[in-house]
Amino acid sequence: MTRATLPNLPLVSLGDLAWDVLAKPDTMLLPGGDTTGRMELSGGGSAANLAVWAQRCGYPSTFVGKIGRDRFGELATAELQAEGVQTELTLSAEHRTGVILALIDRRGQRAMLTGQGADWELLPQELPMPTLQRARHLHLTAWSLFRDPPRAAALRAAHAAKAAGATLSLDPGSFQMIQQLGRETFLQIVDDVPFDIIFPNDDEAHAMSGTRRPDDALDWLRDHYPHALVVLKMDEEGALIEGPAQPRVHVEATRDLLIDATGAGDAFGGAFLAGWLRHADAERAAQLAVQVGGWVVSRFGARAPGDEELRARLERVLGPHAADLPPAQAAQEVDA
Repeated sequence: MTRATLPNLPLVSLGDLAWDVLAKPDTMLLPGGDTTGRMELSGGGSAANLAVWAQRCGYPSTFVGKIGRDRFGELATAELQAEGVQTELTLSAEHRTGVILALIDRRGQRAMLTGQGADWELLPQELPMPTLQRARHLHLTAWSLFRDPPRAAALRAAHAAKAAGATLSLDPGSFQMIQQLGRETFLQIVDDVPFDIIFPNDDEAHAMSGTRRPDDALDWLRDHYPHALVVLKMDEEGALIEGPAQPRVHVEATRDLLIDATGAGDAFGGAFLAGWLRHADAERAAQLAVQVGGWVVSRFGARAPGDEELRARLERVLGPHAADLPPAQAAQEVDA
């Protein structure tokens, strides 16, 4: 059995672990005003969310990152571990655990305000090299590349994992941060890493390629990264995928009612990688990913507790022997 087929090698997701504050006002927020709404507090962060969803879809996952030595860090870590995700964490007394505010409008779309916490301070010497060197796959989000630190740590992790035989994936993370960093600077950083899979959404593909139409953006990405499988996430339009050995195919989205888009892209990525690492069929992995993403957007929060509908969706794609869902810890919900 080759290294690439060893079943006990984990997916490692490195990067952001934070405490999410989700807020969905019942009416428009006005300066100096006051209104009611729905709020939820839970562990979050794109890289951590992806690890949770890969684990929920039956693939063993490990999260690597840095948190503050504080109560939010304890709570976020406990939620990861309750999901069955292994953790390799550096604890910082100098930096607090990051907090992310997600403001969700009445259509379910969200705008994020990210407080830079300990996860932005990961250093190369703090990396768990044995874990990275035995990974089957390493996933990074561009949140680990937008500034340094943690950029040097993320790049060292990528090159170490790749040298040891792992595959690599990237979520470009934020079109706004790409624009603020500068397109050419961002591409120069990304081009230095031999990613095997890239997961942009529409806006991120536009920020990277300079072209708006999804097919044109995919053309540019495939030309720019000829050795990578590109998985273009298009919300209610589903996904476009194409790679060196994968002809271009469109996978339709589900018809779930949009309640909250927070974390849907992370869930899509985690589900896709869980499927792809299991059977190397990109189209089938995308079918699983759209089912999971649709389930997530029809609920509040990035990691709503698993239920029978989610289990049924997993079994439809993975088969009747899909792994049981790990015990999901309910998020803390309050009324505003």
